[in-house]
Amino acid sequence: MKDLSLHVLDLLANSTAIKATKVELTIIDSIKENKYWFQIKDNGKGMDSEFAKKVVDPYTTTRKTRKVGLGLPLIKMNSEQCNGGFNLESQIGVGTILTYWFEHSNIDRQPLGDIASAVVMTAAMNDDTRLIYTHTTDFGSYTFDTKEIKETLEVTTLNDPDIIKALKEMINENLKEIKYNQ
Repeated sequence: MKDLSLHVLDLLANSTAIKATKVELTIIDSIKENKYWFQIKDNGKGMDSEFAKKVVDPYTTTRKTRKVGLGLPLIKMNSEQCNGGFNLESQIGVGTILTYWFEHSNIDRQPLGDIASAVVMTAAMNDDTRLIYTHTTDFGSYTFDTKEIKETLEVTTLNDPDIIKALKEMINENLKEIKYNQ
């Protein structure tokens, strides 16, 4: 994957595929602390400890359509190659917390990419999932919450081309305000 937003999109799809009703994406983007930190937390079905240990093996997957799953192994490898790390916590019936981080200044760290599109497309394709995205930089914090957006717009779905376009623009404007980094 050429940028971090594509990893995020793939990993959010893991949470929504198992019908989590709430998914939280948190990004801490700090030049001062030299870290790019990501966490995806869901209230999905969770995994037992044995499967959670094996899930970073590309040949371990719950998919029936193909016998490999590369999302978690790739992000683990990429984060560790950039002086970062990877942690996965999961409990059956409770959900999963995936955390991975990078040394911000590492020359091998991929750019963030189009995070607004990753967030909005996930929200638009999953009406039954509340998605909360929080992005924090050295200059401030921004939160996007699909529940609040739907209430404000008085809609039940975000899957409308005009809404999608407006939400991407809104996220990008707010990220510029807090001086996010690629």
